[in-house]
Amino acid sequence: MTRVAEARRFYASLLAANAGAQDPRLEEALATIPREDFLGPGPWTVIVIPWTSGRRAIETPSADPVHLYQNHLVALDRDKGINNGEPLLHAMWMTKVAPKPGEHITHIGAGTGYYSAILSRLVAPAGKVTAYEYEVHLAARATDNLAGYDTVNVVHGDAVHAELPPSDIIYVNAGAIAPPASWLRALKPGGRLVFPWRPAEKIGLAVLVTRLEKGFACQPFMRSWFIPCVGASDAGPDGASFKIPTSEEAKRSRSVFITKEKAPDATATAIFGDVWFSSKSLDGKRPA
Repeated sequence: MTRVAEARRFYASLLAANAGAQDPRLEEALATIPREDFLGPGPWTVIVIPWTSGRRAIETPSADPVHLYQNHLVALDRDKGINNGEPLLHAMWMTKVAPKPGEHITHIGAGTGYYSAILSRLVAPAGKVTAYEYEVHLAARATDNLAGYDTVNVVHGDAVHAELPPSDIIYVNAGAIAPPASWLRALKPGGRLVFPWRPAEKIGLAVLVTRLEKGFACQPFMRSWFIPCVGASDAGPDGASFKIPTSEEAKRSRSVFITKEKAPDATATAIFGDVWFSSKSLDGKRPA
């Protein structure tokens, strides 16, 4: 085993352990898919986390790929703040949504394709990934990088206004003030949507939405910060109803409704025109 492969294997083991992964295929995907294949030639610019550091940028000392196998953000487009995201966060999200073989994943904000490639391994052999990327130069790079991944289709386009394919999982890597109603409707029964919820400037939560028989269950489960999702990060059209949640209200959200199907009521924690969040779960319970 080469030193880079050894570093990649150790990185994968650490990520899987810290994420509490139950599916061994996640660790195997992280251990066998080279991150450097998706980041262009080094040296690379690493964005230091946690954010309390002031988001300092540090260049790797060389183009040795071994430097990539730590829990680092790596810059893809510094002018726009677009990065190849934090590996541990993605390991945690993938553990949360639990992709299964044969499922269809819609990946929104695919960047240059690294996490699309990992997702494709988790739904193999019969599953597929539709990877949307809004930035044309990143979509072109993703198309090249994923050429050998036959089950991944890269789409350069606006996933907010597109008609998404019926999806078992919608995996979003750009901050949204609320999920568009079209994303909810694209979920198959039992389908899961995971996205970075940014209902206010100082609120950033990762949220899991699951389509159940009675509606859409909602579970905020960790802090999360991403760049804004174009078309889904502002208040929307004038005249629509809005309620911006406090941090505590956002954390208490337990279900999501499409406004045209159910009007907001007294349990509303957040309202954003087409969709609203409720503190009441689908079984009628509220958070303690």
